[in-house]
Amino acid sequence: MAALKALVVDDASFVRDLVKRTVRERFPVIGVSEAPNGRRAQLLMSRTSFDLVLCDWEMPEMSGLELLQWMRQQDQYRKTPFIMITSRGDKDHVIEAVKEGVSEYLGKPFSPEGLSGKIIKVLGHRLKAAMAGGNHSMTGPADAFKESAALLTRKRDPGERESPAKPAPPSPPAEGQAPPAAPAARPGLTVAAVRFADHTLRSVIKDINLTEVKVIAKRDQAFPGILDQAVVDIEVADGKMARLNGYVHQLQAVDKRQDTDFVSVVIRFVDEDPSKLEDLSRFIARFRSRN
Repeated sequence: MAALKALVVDDASFVRDLVKRTVRERFPVIGVSEAPNGRRAQLLMSRTSFDLVLCDWEMPEMSGLELLQWMRQQDQYRKTPFIMITSRGDKDHVIEAVKEGVSEYLGKPFSPEGLSGKIIKVLGHRLKAAMAGGNHSMTGPADAFKESAALLTRKRDPGERESPAKPAPPSPPAEGQAPPAAPAARPGLTVAAVRFADHTLRSVIKDINLTEVKVIAKRDQAFPGILDQAVVDIEVADGKMARLNGYVHQLQAVDKRQDTDFVSVVIRFVDEDPSKLEDLSRFIARFRSRN
């Protein structure tokens, strides 16, 4: 039986799987349960006691922030470590989460190393004692995890963000602001910023639907690997940004030659939040009317 219990809460099954895999491979003393939204998590937490919650912010039925607020009102969970894992990485949202009692804040896309560091930080001596009691080590992942991590995260995490106790403006754009500068586009082209764990790909949108987006980017940039996590920043309305979570489904040269100047990247969306899908639907309608 696991010495500690963790609950992973995210409406995207792909993200839940990534979090569960990291926890199980790196911390075998932690048993992992999952929930697709805050409401379902609340029901599970009312029936079972958890030692750690790893939760998304934007979810249908009950958001991560609402779940955190509910937890801090319960004697049982008043001091339970809560790690917010979200694409909402601007300073205002970090501060809002800190005020509600978040333990740590991790931006999407995240690396296994970054997530592991946050877990070690919030569980502290409890995790070390559990690992020692089970004759496990936290110095490195198992061989199987190394193989999967090599596929999912080709590059080493450049470093963790500061603790939310001293929040600093992170790299993702603030809510309502434009994404990082994209390559100069001709009139009629729609720019998009595709964020990965350690870099942002500047691109233009070639095609988009409710399932995926195809972007075209210049070859002189750093490119991701297949299945890398991604967050696509798109301006869906005047001043309103949509941050769509997904993963790299396909990489392909635009021209059938080795020295092509452009590469197409297909990002498959994993969000199931109805509000995000509604915003995306409106954007698609405008996009198709212009192209």
